[in-house]
Amino acid sequence: MFSDLFTGVTQNGFKYVGIFLPYLLPLVLGAAAWTSWLRYIRKVHILGLKWTLLQIRVPQDVFKSPAAMEIFLANAFYQTGGVGTWVQKYWLGNVPAWFSLEIVSIEGRLFFFIYTQEKFRPIIEAQLYAQFPQVEVVQTDDYTDMIPTYNKSADWNMFGGEFTLTKDDPFPIKTYVDFGLDKSSGMEEEEKIDPIAPTIEYMGSLGAGEQMWLQIIIQAAQWGRYPDPKHWFKKHDWKKLGQGIIDELKVKQQKPLAGTTSPARTTKGESDMVAAIERSITKYGFDTGIRGLYLAHKDMFKPIHITGLLGLFKQFNSGNMNAFKPVHTTSFDYPWQDFTGNRTTRMKTEILEAYRNRGYFHKPWKHTRAGGVLIERKPFVLTTEELATIFHFPGRVLETPTFKRIESKKSEPPANLPI
Repeated sequence: MFSDLFTGVTQNGFKYVGIFLPYLLPLVLGAAAWTSWLRYIRKVHILGLKWTLLQIRVPQDVFKSPAAMEIFLANAFYQTGGVGTWVQKYWLGNVPAWFSLEIVSIEGRLFFFIYTQEKFRPIIEAQLYAQFPQVEVVQTDDYTDMIPTYNKSADWNMFGGEFTLTKDDPFPIKTYVDFGLDKSSGMEEEEKIDPIAPTIEYMGSLGAGEQMWLQIIIQAAQWGRYPDPKHWFKKHDWKKLGQGIIDELKVKQQKPLAGTTSPARTTKGESDMVAAIERSITKYGFDTGIRGLYLAHKDMFKPIHITGLLGLFKQFNSGNMNAFKPVHTTSFDYPWQDFTGNRTTRMKTEILEAYRNRGYFHKPWKHTRAGGVLIERKPFVLTTEELATIFHFPGRVLETPTFKRIESKKSEPPANLPI
């Protein structure tokens, strides 16, 4: 009886497949062809982009707070009009503009770089001089070209990793506002607490034959990627998610205590959280990817600097808000996971090439190997306030000997600066 039932179900299944297959097959093949076309045309577009690396030489005296950097980041990098019409997007392969903010230590000498498409250089320079008239912007050769492709027989070694957030995007990290740098105009230089100082000091402590590269890749956050609980197929952006978190906290605060009609007492932590998220969602947001590399000659490679690299952002972590954590590191927990070292070599080769190409949001750098497994890189959102906290020019409070500043002062930016 069961065999007859199974035979009947099987025959009916094949019957329905035969009926619907002529209609489903074109849809499946069409979707596959469309995906392949988009992958191809976007690759062609990206390969045709012209890039440049700008070195930012910092003056002796930087009296402005990171708020000036925040204004610069918003005006120079929040580019939302680059994709264009549907023809430019789906026929020409246009993708949103992205940029890379980089802090580099080469044997302890510190450098600030911006990697950008050439067409954005006039905008970046104009906005940078508007906020920091005394800086110098110099087009330079790519420092990553000094390092050959990694292989096991190379005379140098490296460790790499990326960073992500521990909580949802609307929860902010500890920013320069929390350190009081937004109200530092009346403070003496030695009284200021600059949160970027530990990062710069540590990177400046490297010795001969050692390098440390820190890369922050950004693009304007314009798309929703969080499921909307009210709609099956709709997604909302990080700001709506943040507003939802605020509404939930406020509803919780208004609920009466058990057995009473009095509302629950708001804790200071909850009030601070609401205020911080409310401030955060009023800012421009950027899809962000962060990675860091430690490189050195094999006889000069110090494993302790792996710990230092992974802890570069500890001072920005907030216990009740958000924090950075390392992911996608070029290592395994146990030696038997990679007896030959080949899997580690592949991971090191991939992260070095991803860094060199400033790739994160698009193929072939949209995926990475973590623990030998290919997974998708997922960007997170940082606001202009958060970005200005982890990437800004330190003031005189930082006296790192290897951080070279411009000796001469400028009274005004160049007269022929493109507008």
